[in-house]
Amino acid sequence: MVPGGLWFAEWTENGGISMTTSEKAERIIRDILKEEGTDPVRIFKHMAAKDYIAIHGPEHHILDGACILTAYRNAGGDIDLEAALQKILMEGLRMPGAMCGLWGVCGAVTSVGAALSIIDGTGPLSEDGTWGDHMSFTASAISSLGRINGPRCCKRDAMIAFEHGVEYVNSHYDVNLEYEKQVCEFSGLNEQCIKERCPMWAP
Repeated sequence: MVPGGLWFAEWTENGGISMTTSEKAERIIRDILKEEGTDPVRIFKHMAAKDYIAIHGPEHHILDGACILTAYRNAGGDIDLEAALQKILMEGLRMPGAMCGLWGVCGAVTSVGAALSIIDGTGPLSEDGTWGDHMSFTASAISSLGRINGPRCCKRDAMIAFEHGVEYVNSHYDVNLEYEKQVCEFSGLNEQCIKERCPMWAP
């Protein structure tokens, strides 16, 4: 069984399991290798339109970091993308669903944080400064989410994580990722949309 048990299953409206998050993760890694461009938000929106990506769900714990890694490689970043994507798959599957509400930390932000650690080769014993730099990134992004407040929205949280992630990448590495401030295209699919409180919402 994959980590997290039933947190890693996507349930259909009639109560049956359609695809596990592990199965979705494998498809994400396969499909994202075809993505071009250096804007992780555009890559995300193209991927999120696929029928196996739910409006909310732990597949975002793989997808969000994968978008950063793909954009970074497309911008000339020095990584083995296929190997990096396999690492983000494994890290994302270790993150349980609903961790934003149950643990007080967002899976979108931790996914991008994992991507940065993969780029830098950072581990718990790293002394080169990246350990602290990544903590500063996650603290900044989580703080932004905290000011907006809940309930959760995996699409909104991804956009906030990307905004901070692109700023981090462009200031720490010799690459330049694109980023355009987005107007949400997903609010009609989110029954808990917070509307005016969301910085991406438009009537």
